[in-house]
Amino acid sequence: MSLIGLGFALAALSALPLSAAADSTDVLGPQTVSATVAMPVDIHAEVTAMDCDNSPGPYITLSGELAVGGLAIQLIFQNNAKGTHTHIEELTATAVVIPAGESITFAKQPPLGGVGGNPFIWIQFTDADGHPLSGEIFLGRCVQGLSAADASFVIAALATAVIEGADCSNNPGPFITLSGDIRLSGVSANLIFRNNDNPVGGPHEHTETAVVTVELVPPGLDIMFPKQPPLGGVGGNPWIYLRFLDGNGNALSDKILLGRCVQDF
Repeated sequence: MSLIGLGFALAALSALPLSAAADSTDVLGPQTVSATVAMPVDIHAEVTAMDCDNSPGPYITLSGELAVGGLAIQLIFQNNAKGTHTHIEELTATAVVIPAGESITFAKQPPLGGVGGNPFIWIQFTDADGHPLSGEIFLGRCVQGLSAADASFVIAALATAVIEGADCSNNPGPFITLSGDIRLSGVSANLIFRNNDNPVGGPHEHTETAVVTVELVPPGLDIMFPKQPPLGGVGGNPWIYLRFLDGNGNALSDKILLGRCVQDF
């Protein structure tokens, strides 16, 4: 399984006015939070064929890359819990933990085939359970050479963050560190071989179809973002929330309450 380490840092924040109760016994960290998110991806596949006219050919190989749409973690600092004061002061800090366009390369697969003859060939991308993520993409006829395939779709991913903090009641604390990972749900490809390029009016009255499935990205592929030196802070003892964002800053999860930061945890 591939591991891609991605670093990040939190930007420094200015002070927040805080409510009383800096000596609260609520503790933040280390905490682990997870959320299932919809990760947009772009995939590019190069397809080559051999032994198109021989039985049991053709033999197909695949290579290419899958680029993820990016992941960010937003920390939200509030001076009070909702409903305890008329006015809520709020500051945010966002760390891009997986840049948009970060790619995962899949190596050429072992040769697969064959169906015999010189078929017309399509590719369709699916999730790990075989559900279609794209339509069927026509690649061409074996002896004439095959086109590359490109598609964009969304796959499920499990985003996990580990949060730790220190110096909660000191200025300019608290200092927050993050680490974690995101696990992709997997992508496969169906290679579809037909003796017709069009079921109606093709070169054969009867269309014969053969399908071969290739795993491109295994389920659970892990992209890690390691722990960074602590940076911050906002001063005092704020309530702290976390939200997962996509590469464009759109929310992928609800706001998750981590707790209230206290000194020496």
